[in-house]
Amino acid sequence: MGRTRKSVDVDRKTNRNTGVKSCWKARAVYLAAVLVAILLGLGSRTFSSRLPEFVANHFGDALWACMIYFGLRMLWVDRRLSVALWGSLLFCFAIEFSQMYQAPWINSIRATTLGGLVLGKGFLTADLVRYTVGIAVSWALDQGCQRLAGITTRTTHIDDDESFK
Repeated sequence: MGRTRKSVDVDRKTNRNTGVKSCWKARAVYLAAVLVAILLGLGSRTFSSRLPEFVANHFGDALWACMIYFGLRMLWVDRRLSVALWGSLLFCFAIEFSQMYQAPWINSIRATTLGGLVLGKGFLTADLVRYTVGIAVSWALDQGCQRLAGITTRTTHIDDDESFK
């Protein structure tokens, strides 16, 4: 007939444990996507002389933005995809606009390999387009993969069930 409060609490605990495990699986998948984006991005810079000119000129920045998107998804697996989309756009645009600031201390950081990869060197409007395309492609891939896997992007919490309050 009805369920006892104890059985409901056990079900909630089981659902939370299952949710925690699936969060870690999702994080692992997004970490793999981050690493693939890094490898492809570094490859596009390293082997630029062997790639078509369009790929060599544009893919590195787009892949950097992909890495940022998947990195945010790795951190925020329980949030909507749009949060990572807008968050990564905001982050990438902020980094690009920060390149207008050319003080000696930050330029010395940008002169290092890691600093140059993370902070860039100088402002380019074209980079904003590259970032937007990279993030849009990442978002579309993410959304498509989630649909194929039958994952809903809206999170619901069992604690929100009004019948138990």
